[in-house]
Amino acid sequence: MNRIELLPVLGLAEIKPGDDLAKLLSGALEQPLGADDLLVVAHKIVSKAEGSVIDLAEVEPSPRAVEIAERQGRDARHVEVILQQSSEIIRDSGELLICRTHHGLICANAGVDGSNSGADGRLVLLPRNPDASARSLRAALPGRPAVMITDSFGRAWRLGQLDVAIGLAGLEPLDDWRGRSDSEGRPLSATLIAVADQAAAAADLVRTKDGSCPAVIVRGLGRLISKDDGPGAQALLRPPADDRFL
Repeated sequence: MNRIELLPVLGLAEIKPGDDLAKLLSGALEQPLGADDLLVVAHKIVSKAEGSVIDLAEVEPSPRAVEIAERQGRDARHVEVILQQSSEIIRDSGELLICRTHHGLICANAGVDGSNSGADGRLVLLPRNPDASARSLRAALPGRPAVMITDSFGRAWRLGQLDVAIGLAGLEPLDDWRGRSDSEGRPLSATLIAVADQAAAAADLVRTKDGSCPAVIVRGLGRLISKDDGPGAQALLRPPADDRFL
């Protein structure tokens, strides 16, 4: 049987735009990372280091943002940032916008979030290119571990949120069992396991939303880790033509 370990990375200070995230993460580690390790990083510290943050005082809302905000009882400036980060608004109801981001992700409010932003009136955006961010961070970290960038997503058909991979380097995102057999020899035709999302959700079990643990080491996934960066988290996105729900 496979065994994995989840090791929280503690002691990171508040991340600011321009910070050397690889250096700060390396300094917080209690032991060196190895090539068979996976470092799971919450997207907010990546976004902050890259400057993907915005202060509401700098935002001028558009007429569309004002109309939505009045209907939903929200800050029009916040809505404007959501619209700017979206390629498509898929659902507009209640106090929520379900958006397709410019990355192709489908999530609430285009991933724009004011929690743990570091200052009142500041919003944290998703990284501009999460897969590229993961590749850059991997290249800069001693030991060159696999790197995953995560965010919390809701699910249309189940209650609650869980962390998923939005950026990835060095880990196979999917474990394809199609064409193979189960334990009784029956052929499998549809089994495509989202191992990256499984690892993201597992890593989130050792941190809390009110804590200060934005990174977790996952050990035991060596069979899924590769020397090359791989296809990234983009490989997890279902093509719109195959979407059964939208």
